Amino acid sequence: MALAVPPDLSDTDIPVQPLARTYPRGLYIEPHEHVWGQLLYAMSGVMWVETPGEALVVPPQRAVWLPPGVAHGIRVVSDLQMRNIYLRPALAATLDPNVQVIEVGGLLRELILGLVEQGDQEPAEYYNALVGLALLELKRAKRSLLKIPMPGTTERRLVHVCQAVMVAPSLDIPFEQHAEQAGASVRTLARLFKEDVGMGFAQWRRQVQLAVAAAELIQGVPVSTIARELGYSPSSFSDMFRRELGIAPSQFAQAKDPMG
Repeated sequence: MALAVPPDLSDTDIPVQPLARTYPRGLYIEPHEHVWGQLLYAMSGVMWVETPGEALVVPPQRAVWLPPGVAHGIRVVSDLQMRNIYLRPALAATLDPNVQVIEVGGLLRELILGLVEQGDQEPAEYYNALVGLALLELKRAKRSLLKIPMPGTTERRLVHVCQAVMVAPSLDIPFEQHAEQAGASVRTLARLFKEDVGMGFAQWRRQVQLAVAAAELIQGVPVSTIARELGYSPSSFSDMFRRELGIAPSQFAQAKDPMG
């Protein structure tokens, strides 16, 4: 486990603060929050960003917008190169008030990298223009649908099971085993899922599997590999994916902005 160490956010006269980090697979950054808004950009690698109400899977070339004051933890799925931009509260207030997964196009990518690599070393006129254009691109960027509802409670048994599924979403791990490891009866755990997540365990795990599959398809992982990782045969996985999303996995992988 680890805690995120942000840059100095005490100087609110600075419009943005950049941060570049590389995190290894398996790292978990404990839930924390900032008074500034934060843009988490995955240059490479995949991460889960967990907030009180939902979890967001973030594949490469996607970013997560976190408004000020939103508690969030980060679970690194594969070696991650992250580029963060912190926006002072006044600037953050001009953007979306809700957590979002954002599609990062070519221009927005270069603006993020420019702010991280060059920062305020550029002349003030250029730097201010860079910040202004980045804000415009963030406002117009497409939103993605890679979101999963998360428990809104402090019931640790339910949180334990949800986090265990996100780490290993395979069908090979039965509900009874999750319940035993969490220290809850099957009946109690089923009730908690219905009451707190709004759906049954099987449906919720399927949403996690679809999000994981979408992230891997975006990266070009073969359908057969994804099916095997999730405990499906290729044909049953394709049937499930098509039934839930209305498109075959192979077609999804070829779409330009499949989750937009």
